Amino acid sequence: MIDFYTFATPNGRKVSIMLEEVGLPYTVHSIDIRQNQQFRPEFVAINPNSKIPAIVDQETGITVFESGAILIYLAEKTGKFFPAETKAKYQVLQWLMFQVGGVGPMFGQLNHFRRFAPETIPYAINRYEQETLRLYGVMNQQLSTKEYIAGDYSIADMAIYPWVAIYEFQGLTLEPYPYLKSWCDRMASRPAVQKGMAIP
Repeated sequence: MIDFYTFATPNGRKVSIMLEEVGLPYTVHSIDIRQNQQFRPEFVAINPNSKIPAIVDQETGITVFESGAILIYLAEKTGKFFPAETKAKYQVLQWLMFQVGGVGPMFGQLNHFRRFAPETIPYAINRYEQETLRLYGVMNQQLSTKEYIAGDYSIADMAIYPWVAIYEFQGLTLEPYPYLKSWCDRMASRPAVQKGMAIP
């Protein structure tokens, strides 16, 4: 059994999608970041960085935080969605790191400055919107010759999708990026993705 600590954010949804795809039994523990529950001592004991998501694998006694690390852990535990062959593995890893180091932070900053900042800062909005669109272009080019971001469906797709799926929330459109849009539609059609996106 996996204890899954999460909230309704793109980072949390990466892991819920993976859990649904691999079919591992899990229990959801909602950590309401709007109420600062991530700073409660019992959660800090699980993740000292006070961020969701995190998991505790009751079968192995292993605790993992950081969404990218959790995806790798679950993939290695189940032998699914993460190739064993070296070249294919690093194709997936580089796109996973692309999400962790680029898509998540840049899209997240755009969300913050466009939706949640206490004052409107046009420079910040423009900066992060332009970088988001640049990343859209990178993914669109990659997907022009591939069905999924690293070739076969993998944890890289699961990591990226929840961030791209909120494009309308960001005030953007995927119409100039047809390959990215088609990929987004393919992802949205997967039953495990649909379930994972609804948790919690």
